[in-house]
Amino acid sequence: METNSHKTTAAITHLSALTQYFIPFGSFIFPIIIWSSKKEQSEFIDYHGKQLLNFQLSIFIYSLILGIIAIPVLLFSLFNGVSLDALINDNDFILSQLDLDNLIGEITFGILLLIAFFLLKVFEFFLLIIAAINASNGERYKYPITINFIK
Repeated sequence: METNSHKTTAAITHLSALTQYFIPFGSFIFPIIIWSSKKEQSEFIDYHGKQLLNFQLSIFIYSLILGIIAIPVLLFSLFNGVSLDALINDNDFILSQLDLDNLIGEITFGILLLIAFFLLKVFEFFLLIIAAINASNGERYKYPITINFIK
């Protein structure tokens, strides 16, 4: 049976991931601190801490994949018509050397990747709130699209 203290701690663990909007890597630092200090007190807190950390690691990997795809596509599409010699030796790099007319597909793809990243972060925000509510009600919550790193 979970006590109110355990439910509150589990909910705070989920909400602590929102510190990522103020502190870099806050979505990992604060949940790890709370989870590691309280996991021996309750199996309920241990479960929620593992779920949260698995979810945050999964979101981080998905964001990295989007970045790994988006950055080369952006660089290739912008500098496709520019010679390497012009980039290295020409200090007067002119925007007119960029051929933006033939890059509609790449630009559209880049915009779609940005939208996907934005939707991923909105999805993450709402799932953190839902998980915190479920934890405060004493229910177990399993995040969708999560890779189980910590078992």
